[in-house]
Amino acid sequence: MALRSFISYISLEKNYSAHTVKAYERDIQEFVVFCAQEFEVDEIDDVAYTLIRSWIVHLVDQKCSNRTINRKIASLKAYYKFVLRIGKIKVNPLAKHKALKTPKKIEVPFSEAEMEEVLLQMPFEGDFEGVRDKLIIELLYTTGIRRSELINLKLRALDRPGKTLKVLGKRNKERIVPLLPSTIALFELFFGQRNALAQITDTEYIFLSRSGNKMYETLVYRIINRYFSKVSTKVKKSPHILRHTFATHLLNKGADLNSVKELLGHSSLASTQVYTHNSIAELKKVHLSAHPRSKE
Repeated sequence: MALRSFISYISLEKNYSAHTVKAYERDIQEFVVFCAQEFEVDEIDDVAYTLIRSWIVHLVDQKCSNRTINRKIASLKAYYKFVLRIGKIKVNPLAKHKALKTPKKIEVPFSEAEMEEVLLQMPFEGDFEGVRDKLIIELLYTTGIRRSELINLKLRALDRPGKTLKVLGKRNKERIVPLLPSTIALFELFFGQRNALAQITDTEYIFLSRSGNKMYETLVYRIINRYFSKVSTKVKKSPHILRHTFATHLLNKGADLNSVKELLGHSSLASTQVYTHNSIAELKKVHLSAHPRSKE
């Protein structure tokens, strides 16, 4: 089995994140265990699609969602594309596989009123955590960066005179995002509090916990959920919703789709277009109120 070579390939050549690499490896290993236990097959490189289909049925019986099953099969498909490329197999058993149908996942962004209530009306404490939390919310909303990108920001990434931030995105792809004057002002306040911390362990990172260690993803999630739970009744209140809100609000104000794509760090327009459903709703309102025929 070429699993180790595949993991090296997606890690070193494709530059997939450590989280993605672990997910791929976990999915494939799960299939390996299934083949060994259910069919006494120890080598998965040259299996028939019928065996993979049996795994899909097994996953359905295990109450896995179609979305989860599609993700696992996507991992397996990437593996078989790799072993086909290096000549270990002659036919990809998943070449004609069609993904299971899944309901369209529509993320509901925060409204402009909700954003204003949090950033302009909500009282934040003036201590390290209060200033840090407000800056995190401001930064996620005004730049659209991902949660993982935020926690990995280093001090050298910030260009205060140039009002820009260098962000390291997926697959180590760098992009420069502009910063608003309000964000720069919050950075100034934050660094005053950060420099006064009694101890800083992870000195190169911008965002830290109160103990001086690099921030972690669940802490960012808790911060967003805590503040937005006070102003929003939306079911999902997460850092990703702020990224979605950033894109939606820009598009609603007439921003060019290609520009939003660059700001978000997407490799293709297809990824950015998932954010346009709210913009279309906004355009319908404008169309209805402005077009002469709408009066009839």
